[in-house]
Amino acid sequence: MSKEKSPWKTLGEKLIYENQWIRLNEYQVINPSGKPGIYGKVSFKGRAVGVIPVDGEGNTWLVGQYRYTLSEYSWEIPMGAVPFTESYEEGALRELKEETGLIAQKLEFLCKIHTSNSVTDELGMVFVATELSQGETQFDETEDIAIKKLPVKEAIEWVMDGRITDSLSVGGLLKYARIKNI
Repeated sequence: MSKEKSPWKTLGEKLIYENQWIRLNEYQVINPSGKPGIYGKVSFKGRAVGVIPVDGEGNTWLVGQYRYTLSEYSWEIPMGAVPFTESYEEGALRELKEETGLIAQKLEFLCKIHTSNSVTDELGMVFVATELSQGETQFDETEDIAIKKLPVKEAIEWVMDGRITDSLSVGGLLKYARIKNI
């Protein structure tokens, strides 16, 4: 069987739960072994975007916040949800400004990441922002964010020693490190 052709057959679909951020559907399926089963999928009402801001001295900014879903504090690249009415680039620049106050004159695409492809169809895009100037933050009411400026090399060390575990942050920082030979 071709690896590009789906071995799954969908028999039916049922909405289980929905709120302003997510939708959870349950599917009745025939799985790749030919047996009936169920599969759940979380779909987001926005798309994920992450930004690695880099200044002329090789510094970046991380944001730290308590993540309710994990019950732990998390250091991450600036990121957020992009409504379908906004481009990834517009969302990246907006999230960067909201979470760090930084305004970027240049934005370059870095990578595409499926954040957890066994349970969600969420697609994330990561960008590198340069030519930065400082403005004011505009946190959402659900955000209690700390901002940390540090050398990009140190942020990559945080990935390698497990202090950064978020998928967009890990994937983006490691790809950036590989491209820049850090």
